[in-house]
Amino acid sequence: MYIRHNPLFSFDTLMQYQPKTRLAMVFESIDLHPCLKALPEKSIRGPKGYNSSALIKAFLAMRLCSIPTVTSLVERMKSDLLFCYDCGFSMTQSVPSSATFSRFFQKITDTEGLQELFSSLVDTACADDLIAGEVVAIDASAIDAYEKPVPKKDLKDDGNHATWGSKLDTHGNQHTWFGYKLHLAVDTASELPIAIKVTPANRNNSTQAIPLMDAIKSQPKYYCMDMGYDTKDIYQAARNYRSQAIIPLNRRKEKLPPEGMDENRTPTCSMGYPMVYWGCEKEKGILKFRCPHVCGKVNCANGSAWCSESNYGLVVKKKVEEDPRSFCTPHRGTREWEKLYDQRTSVERVFSRLKEHLGANSLRTRGIKKVTSHLLLCCIALFAGTIAVNRQAKKKQTAA
Repeated sequence: MYIRHNPLFSFDTLMQYQPKTRLAMVFESIDLHPCLKALPEKSIRGPKGYNSSALIKAFLAMRLCSIPTVTSLVERMKSDLLFCYDCGFSMTQSVPSSATFSRFFQKITDTEGLQELFSSLVDTACADDLIAGEVVAIDASAIDAYEKPVPKKDLKDDGNHATWGSKLDTHGNQHTWFGYKLHLAVDTASELPIAIKVTPANRNNSTQAIPLMDAIKSQPKYYCMDMGYDTKDIYQAARNYRSQAIIPLNRRKEKLPPEGMDENRTPTCSMGYPMVYWGCEKEKGILKFRCPHVCGKVNCANGSAWCSESNYGLVVKKKVEEDPRSFCTPHRGTREWEKLYDQRTSVERVFSRLKEHLGANSLRTRGIKKVTSHLLLCCIALFAGTIAVNRQAKKKQTAA
């Protein structure tokens, strides 16, 4: 005859004596209050339902643990009590169903809660000195839609549905997809997104650069973008924020550069030689160029006297405000400019992490609002993990 005794300690008490899991450390590093505040108040009547904080943590755990579907998430919670406990669910309650998660996802999609949470995490990362904010890279990436592709003639191009997009890959091949575009502004030092926009796939990348710049609270010194963003409006918008756009020239099939300049918009002397960039006055926005013969870059047959009687040689000054696209500080093509532009690749690495490890390109939702919520959860999960790792590293340094 066996007599079943009640456990001496409750499950919650036992968990207090266990080492914290990585998931628990991640959830400790973020404050969900901005998202919870945006949710509608629960009715005092009817069942209490599940804790909203636990449901949000479950969606973040889904992204952090690379769980592909909500059905798989429910199965994981049923088979892994520790995982369920880390998400904040009570052991006395049953695991939420897939329908419960679906209804709650619709609820947070109808509010600005996830966007508020994302903004608060950006502020937290800045306070923890994770985000430098000096150089920002902007780019867009393709996101495949969950729904079945629709012929172009039957598309609803109203900004709320998936459309066809097309772009050239790194090998010059044309790539088309049906879905959306994820536009990010990324801090190049920390490789963390600081602004996000989601559009249908047929929207031009350059149209979203200025909205991303407007969404950044502390304006950086430089914006790095590829030549697809080479428009006068973007250069001017950067100057309005007292920043500089670092963008290669898109020559748009021009056969010859403008008269008096070479392909990098460097002024040429009377003999056709590119003049030597000799620094700039950033406060005044003036670039200085000197005679290449006097600087020892070329051996001009006519010498420096052909252009100027001064021993210092011919000097040409250009104001950035006169043509922000042609002239920038530092000047396009210089070593300093190339060093800044090389930081643009950080945004590509962020896209890779979001897609390969956080499920950004594994949509199970339809409509741009739900897709935006899905991608915001991916970015929030990236932030939460980075902040948690950084704080644990600081604790170890302090202890040492």
